[in-house]
Amino acid sequence: MLARRFRKPFPVTWLLCTAVVAFLCVAHVRAQDDNQLHTASKEELEIVKVVLAQERAWNNGDLAAYLQGFKDSPDTVFMAHQISRGFAQISEDYKHNYASRAVMGQLTFSELESHPISETLAICLGRYHLDRARKDGGPADGLFSLVMEKTDSGWKIVLDHTN
Repeated sequence: MLARRFRKPFPVTWLLCTAVVAFLCVAHVRAQDDNQLHTASKEELEIVKVVLAQERAWNNGDLAAYLQGFKDSPDTVFMAHQISRGFAQISEDYKHNYASRAVMGQLTFSELESHPISETLAICLGRYHLDRARKDGGPADGLFSLVMEKTDSGWKIVLDHTN
C-alpha cells in the first residue's frame, strides 16, 4: 500500500484566495474608472506608509526596521525565487542575501496602490527598483504584491510575492 504524505492546509491559503478574488474585483472596477481621480482613504494611506517606511529603512541600511513591515508569525510567507515560510526564515533569508550595505543598494518603490478588501485585510501593489553596483549584484527591477493584515501594531505584510 502506498502511503501518501499529506500536508495540512496552509493557514495563509485563505488569505491568498481572498486576495486574488478581491484584486480581480478591484481591477475590474478600476478598469471602468481609469479616467477618474481617486482620493485615498485613511486605510489606504496607512498601508502605503508601511511600504514607504520599509523603503526608508532599507535605504538607511536598517534591515531590522525594514523587517518590521512583516507580521512576526510562522504563517508569514515570502515568494520570489523560492518560498520562505515564517518570519524567522524570511528574516534569515534577508540577512543572508543582503549581508552588506553595498549589496542592499538603493531601493525605490513606485506605482503603489493599496486596496483594502475588509477591515483587517488589504492588498498593496507596486514596482521596485534596486540600484546597486554590478559587483554587488547589479540593478534589479520588478513588481510586487502584498497581502497585508491589520494587527494591534498596525498593518503588516503576511504574504509578499515579489518578482
